[in-house]
Amino acid sequence: MIEARLRLPRRDFTLDVSLRLPARGVSALFGPSGCGKTTLLRALAGLERAQGRVALGSDVWQDDAQRRFVPTHRRPIGYVIQDAALFAHLDVRRNLAYGRQRIAVHERRIALDQVIDLLGIGHLLDRRTDTLSGGERQRVAIARALATSPALLLMDEPLAALDARRKAEVLPYLDRLHEELGMPVLYVSHSIDEVARLADHLVLMESGRVLADGPLPDMLARLDLPAAFGDDAGVVLDAVIGERDERWQLAQLSVDDGSCRLWTRDQGLPVGRRVRLRVLARDVSLARTPQTGTSIANQLRGTVEAIADDEHPALALVRVRVGRAPLLARLTRRSAFSLELAVGMPVWAQVKTVALME
Repeated sequence: MIEARLRLPRRDFTLDVSLRLPARGVSALFGPSGCGKTTLLRALAGLERAQGRVALGSDVWQDDAQRRFVPTHRRPIGYVIQDAALFAHLDVRRNLAYGRQRIAVHERRIALDQVIDLLGIGHLLDRRTDTLSGGERQRVAIARALATSPALLLMDEPLAALDARRKAEVLPYLDRLHEELGMPVLYVSHSIDEVARLADHLVLMESGRVLADGPLPDMLARLDLPAAFGDDAGVVLDAVIGERDERWQLAQLSVDDGSCRLWTRDQGLPVGRRVRLRVLARDVSLARTPQTGTSIANQLRGTVEAIADDEHPALALVRVRVGRAPLLARLTRRSAFSLELAVGMPVWAQVKTVALME
């Protein structure tokens, strides 16, 4: 468990948080620019001297009540920022060696060869870092942070400086780290797309405080937080590739117990492969009966579970339960009135688009 109880006055806000985060997987700190995400990360690293307590399991890094404060260089952390901050006069191999030499041999829990393989940088080892692309530089920066065998990896918007193409280049490697290393990661972002793809746990911040936190699927399915996600409100679901329609190049995604099945474009993944998918509220419409003569192939029988006001007074958000899977639908309040929607009512959810997070 990662424990943080911290308070730090700033010019525009006061950081005032109390968190207990999982000691495994990716916990995302999400919120608008200037809400305190980076300040919190720096306070956890000891780079900002906040008041309070910080601990990773039984390892206490700060406890003001006990007059204990472990300096940054003695905390077993890796830190990755927007700017890769590599040494331009060194090649990739020596940049990695610089990070590696910080720790004693008996404390090296992660093999350097494993890090190089995970980040796909073996062919870059003899290159000077000033000859690398932005995506390559960030992969090397992540590898250098991991070379220190950290107990906690802190990532402060590591993809923010990259264009869409370079982000797409790096994201699969972050997926691999997530799956294979198992160490806790705190990932700062104001991109809900990155959070939806990478995170297991979500911390929603505003003005230096925590609005809410919890497992990512539960947080995204809540109806009391629509303003935080805006037009990108929607759910994340875990699924399995159930079957493939080779004629039409489609794949069926089976969610949970198979009571929710969705068709999407076939991306060549094998049957049985576990995947994460995202369904946005704007891509879900509701009907009282199954529809014919429509291009929408995904029509799912469900039950209205909750109805809430959306950001704009003309809109409503409706949570529909399909089997055990929640879906959100954004529709006008006039449509909700016309359909006479009510909690417990059976409906048909029509899903226009499914995003496979691969």
